[in-house]
Amino acid sequence: MSEHSDPSASTDQDAGLRRAEDEVVELASDLIRIDTTNTGDPATVVGERAAAEYVAEKLTEVGYEVTYVESGEQPGRANVIARLPGTDPSRGGLLVHGHLDVVPADPSEWSVHPFSGAVQDGYVWGRGAVDMKDMVAMSLAVARRFKRDGIAPDRDIVFAFLADEEAGSFHGSQWLVDHRPELFEGCTEAISEVGGFSVTLKDGVRTYLVQTAEKGIRWLKLRVRARAGHGSMVHHDNAVTQLSEAVAKLGRHRFPIVLTDSVREFLDGVTELTGWDFPEDDIDGAVAKLGNLSRIVGATLRDTANPTMLTAGYKHNVIPSVAEAAVDCRILPGREEAFDRELAELLGPDVEREWVELPPVETRFEGAIVDRMSSSLLAEDPAATMLPYMMSGGTDGKAFSRLGMHCFGFAPLKLPAGLDFSALFHGVDERVPVEGLRFGVRVLDRFLREA
Repeated sequence: MSEHSDPSASTDQDAGLRRAEDEVVELASDLIRIDTTNTGDPATVVGERAAAEYVAEKLTEVGYEVTYVESGEQPGRANVIARLPGTDPSRGGLLVHGHLDVVPADPSEWSVHPFSGAVQDGYVWGRGAVDMKDMVAMSLAVARRFKRDGIAPDRDIVFAFLADEEAGSFHGSQWLVDHRPELFEGCTEAISEVGGFSVTLKDGVRTYLVQTAEKGIRWLKLRVRARAGHGSMVHHDNAVTQLSEAVAKLGRHRFPIVLTDSVREFLDGVTELTGWDFPEDDIDGAVAKLGNLSRIVGATLRDTANPTMLTAGYKHNVIPSVAEAAVDCRILPGREEAFDRELAELLGPDVEREWVELPPVETRFEGAIVDRMSSSLLAEDPAATMLPYMMSGGTDGKAFSRLGMHCFGFAPLKLPAGLDFSALFHGVDERVPVEGLRFGVRVLDRFLREA
């Protein structure tokens, strides 16, 4: 990082950081007010272009050269990329990425309107507050602060604000990796969402979880074909019946427990911090000690296959010839072949299967970048410890790992001990603490200068 020797420069830098802290709340609120609902259906996807234009304007306003890219396959699926050159060209670049789209929200279920961006009771409220317009706002605030204050980081930083993560990233990071990989040239590591947040364990022990792995995604479509007929007649060859039996069998199945390296390292770290044991003969019961966090960790102990949609027929008295089901499968690193064998055994030969798949990813919790995460957190929270963990969902890291990057979840937030953070993802009354955003800006500011 470029440094100045006179004391007044330090005062100016402090003022610049305070400005970024103040700005992040406004940025998060503005972004939430731009409805970027991604239903997965091109006819009802909205707002990504408006959000991308907002981000591009905020970056160009302070002097960035911005690349604005739409996927070309659907209008409005917009992505924004900007590069901040570092002082050491021999070092690999760092990618800081976040997605602009959000899942749908029903206003009738919320305490505030989900696209109000309301700032009240110490929180910024709205759809995307934690998934992931909080990190977008923090990254944008720090990017603007660096440019305004003439701060040059040690290495190149590429800021990317992306479309379509909530529906598989096919018009965002996946498309960019396939068609515009030069935008990320030289980047060896990346940070993004669902990591760096604090959890409070027993007796007030606080640790920050850094995401080092994520399960694979397989969106599976099951199909049974049988004989159509009249609903009033005896009909033993019924596609709806056959599919329902297969779906029920799959939905009730418990896949075997497999402790990956990331999960073992996390559990060992919790044992060291708390004294809790996690015996493998009662791992589910032991993980329950983690309280709200057990929802996340429990989903990383085994593969899952959850039926989500059923489709069949067009008239009450017509037995259809085809019935279909959608199943959301999440697969542990290294379990792909075993999962396929288990699935085939469960479903049998008469159920057709087709899918869209994004593979699991895993990286090691080690190296200079992890050391910098730790030192940046410790500077703001001297009691901080860090642990790696696996995420049960997926992120744009799946795409960027194809370019050889080591991908981490590091969107730092210091959270109130009683906040059920995991329930806010895609949940009702999604919100992020104002002080958490300010904390995140301070941590990211230090981390990105030194990483």
